[in-house]
Amino acid sequence: MNSEEEVAEFVKNGHRQYLPHVTIDPVIFGYHNQQLRILLLKWKGQNGWGLPGGFIQRREPLSQAAHRILQERTGLGNLFLQQFHVFGDSPYRLQERSAHEFRENYGIAVDDDNWLFERTLSIGYFALVDYSKVSVTTDFFTEDYQWQDVNDIPTLLFDHNEAVAKALTTLRLQIYHQPIGFNLLPEKFTLPEMHTLYETILGKVLDQRNFAKKLVSLGLITKLAEQRAIGPHRSPYLYQFNKETYEEALKQGIVHTY
Repeated sequence: MNSEEEVAEFVKNGHRQYLPHVTIDPVIFGYHNQQLRILLLKWKGQNGWGLPGGFIQRREPLSQAAHRILQERTGLGNLFLQQFHVFGDSPYRLQERSAHEFRENYGIAVDDDNWLFERTLSIGYFALVDYSKVSVTTDFFTEDYQWQDVNDIPTLLFDHNEAVAKALTTLRLQIYHQPIGFNLLPEKFTLPEMHTLYETILGKVLDQRNFAKKLVSLGLITKLAEQRAIGPHRSPYLYQFNKETYEEALKQGIVHTY
C-alpha cells in the first residue's frame, strides 16, 4: 500500500480480508562483512523505529503469511523463518486501539470503527538473510529503514525491544539445531568464514579446531577439492553444506550443542 487511496480502502474494509487482532512482526537478521544486524523501519506518526510487520489474511495459512510479509519487505523468497514467541502481555498489546489512530498518524479521514479492538497479539518470527541482497521496500506507513547492529539496538516502538531480545536468544540457542549457516554463508565457504559467522552470532570465542571437527564428523559440511587463494602460501580448502544430511540430522536429533 503506497497511496493514500489504497490505505483509506484498507482502513475502511481491511477487516474483511485481514485478522485485525493478530500481526506478524518479524525480526530480520542480516549477516554481512562479519556483522550481525537487524532491519528496522521508521514509522510515520510514531517518532521512532520498529520492526517490519503486517496483518494475516483471514484464510491465509500462518507460515504463508510470514513468507509473504518477508518477501514484501525484503524482495527475497525462500528465506529461513523460525517462529519463536507470541507477544501479548505488554501494555501496548492490552490497550484499546481503533481506526482513529490511522487518522491521527497518517491524516486519513476515514470514519470507521471496524478496527476497534481491546488487545492485539503478535506472532514473532525471525528470518536470516544476507542483507547485501535485500531490497527493502517501505510503504505508506513507513518512511525510512536502517540495518542496526544487534549490539547497539536503540529504544524501539511498542514491545519490539522485547521481540528482538527473544529472537536473538532463540537464534543463539538453536544455532546448532537449525541450518542457520546454510542461509547466511555463500554456497562455498572456508572454515574460518563459518567459524567467524558462529562467533559473531553467539558473541563469544569458539575453539576453531573442535568447531570444524564436529561439523565435519556429523557430515553437515563437505570438504571440496577446490581451494581459494587468499595470499602467499594461503589457499584454504572450500566447504559446502550438505543440506540433505543436515535436514536428516535435524529429524534424527543428532545435532548437539558443543
